[in-house]
Amino acid sequence: MRKLIYGMNLSLDGYIAAPGDDIGWSVPSDELFGFWSDQLLAIDLELYGRKLWQTMSSYWPTGDQQPGATPAEVEYARRWRDLSKVVFSSTIDEVDWNTRLVTGDAVAEITRLKAQDGGPMHIGGATLAGAAVRAGLVDEYLLATAPVLVGGGTPFFTALDNWVNLNLVETRTLPCGVILTRYETRR
Repeated sequence: MRKLIYGMNLSLDGYIAAPGDDIGWSVPSDELFGFWSDQLLAIDLELYGRKLWQTMSSYWPTGDQQPGATPAEVEYARRWRDLSKVVFSSTIDEVDWNTRLVTGDAVAEITRLKAQDGGPMHIGGATLAGAAVRAGLVDEYLLATAPVLVGGGTPFFTALDNWVNLNLVETRTLPCGVILTRYETRR
């Protein structure tokens, strides 16, 4: 059975985007890019909700060709393009860059993917991840907490039906002030 990891950049007050879907506060440093790039190497499949997919696919297919791209950004873009991805959406018609579109029941498909042999999967996007959390499918939480308060927006954690007990596995501080925290679900 595959492991499912939910991880994203978030503000200290728990938001992945400020009001208006503003993510301008979350510009990663080279060390944070390096961290997320290493995460891409450690997984077999990336699962996206529509909004996060549209954000990622609007930049990363050519992120290594952008003027001023740092070596860390170039490496991240290359790894992102090569990684297998699944997008869950009923409102878009096609996806590119090594990606498959699922328009049906996301929880059923994630459950099916988890039951397969293979390496870990990563899930991103608050709505999609929230459904997976409520269904008890998330095995690990990976938070990259930025030293900023945004005051509102899209929360990392959506409303839950029940408590989810966790075990702290790792805490690390990057030179840029981002705190990386990893928890495993206690089963």
